[in-house]
Amino acid sequence: MHLAYPAVLAVLLFSVGVYGVLARRNVILVLMSVELMLNAVNLNLVAFDVWLRDTLHAGQALTLFTITIAAAEIGLGLAIVLLVYRTRRTAAVDEVTALGDRHEADGQGADDQGADDHEAADAAKEQAAA
Repeated sequence: MHLAYPAVLAVLLFSVGVYGVLARRNVILVLMSVELMLNAVNLNLVAFDVWLRDTLHAGQALTLFTITIAAAEIGLGLAIVLLVYRTRRTAAVDEVTALGDRHEADGQGADDQGADDHEAADAAKEQAAA
């Protein structure tokens, strides 16, 4: 088998993955594009392992590590996406600009909200005392 066939396929897969990361707005599609890029790297690792006839099969071993890392990355990535979707009600990359409190995007910081809560609590105590 020629090395050019899997190498060209890996380049095409990686190119589609890079396009997906740069052009997509949805976080799920960006994660899928990253997985496509990792699969292109895995294809290259296995193809070069077969081509070099390595007795230790280092390319295949590295591929297993890459698959494990990719599974962990998808698990954490989806957990973060679900958390952001619950708080922001959107999964668009452009609309999620700050990872802090929702009030930070409106121009109010988390400290401002805390000060408002303290003022409201003080006012409630004064009304209860009167």
